[in-house]
Amino acid sequence: MLLGPPGAGKGTQARILRDRCGIPQIASGDLLRAAVMEKTALGVEASSYMDRGQLVPDDLVLRLIAERIAREDARVGFILDGFPRSVKQAEALALMIGAQGVALDKVVAVNVPDEELVKRISGRRTCAKCQAMYHVVFEPPRVAGVCDKCGGELYQREDDAEETVRERLKVYAETTRPLIEHYGRIGILSQIDGLGTPDEVERRLLGALDGLVRAKRA
Repeated sequence: MLLGPPGAGKGTQARILRDRCGIPQIASGDLLRAAVMEKTALGVEASSYMDRGQLVPDDLVLRLIAERIAREDARVGFILDGFPRSVKQAEALALMIGAQGVALDKVVAVNVPDEELVKRISGRRTCAKCQAMYHVVFEPPRVAGVCDKCGGELYQREDDAEETVRERLKVYAETTRPLIEHYGRIGILSQIDGLGTPDEVERRLLGALDGLVRAKRA
């Protein structure tokens, strides 16, 4: 499981680890979107909450995860990304996967200072036409404000605005950081520095996994 605040690079590292290990990346947001798009029974149930602007209940998300890890490609392992976000969810997750004879091998927290996170997220720009993503510092378009791919106008999403980012980080501190203490008490937590290039962070992540990557690939 990868933990970390918005903008810490969890998704990027989860995808790198997925490709290296040959095991699925299980992101709760992706599961929800796919279930809704495919109109599965769980997707229809989830959309009834999402359409009203309500949070999808933990129980429903847990059922989606249980369904996903029961698939053949997850039998040798999987990477959790984006869930759980609270100690209550973590305890429910442990019970759920435990009933399937599964336990977490490792939890890695990716740590990045808040000011760097604000810089990373608030610099994002999205194409209004094709939804391509850019960054004003790290990955700027060839022409400022114009998408390289389709010529569409680039804009800053509301949830990428600096004040919104700071509020998201505040919420993270209040609800998700206690997970670090929770998994520390259990004894399966490692913490790594999330600053630097993706390759540098990957090397730290592999070191924190204590040989688990080689074991999964074997």
